[in-house]
Amino acid sequence: MNTTSTEKTLKRVPIGERVTVLKVAGNGSLRQRILDMGLTKGAEVEVRKVAPLGDPIEVTVRGYELSLRKKEAACIIVR
Repeated sequence: MNTTSTEKTLKRVPIGERVTVLKVAGNGSLRQRILDMGLTKGAEVEVRKVAPLGDPIEVTVRGYELSLRKKEAACIIVR
């Protein structure tokens, strides 16, 4: 994953905050899985819940509730 220290990933978003997806980093099947879930550029995401150890992260995207692994959330650059 090629992210700079100034980019914020979905993994670092606090519970209850709404963010907008800027881009999806990564490649291969991981990237395709994220895109297939509707986490594309411009999508608004709300972090609903994070498990005690941080995995999974539950989010709402376009009215759907999804569970993401930390590895997936780290590939989603948000604003």
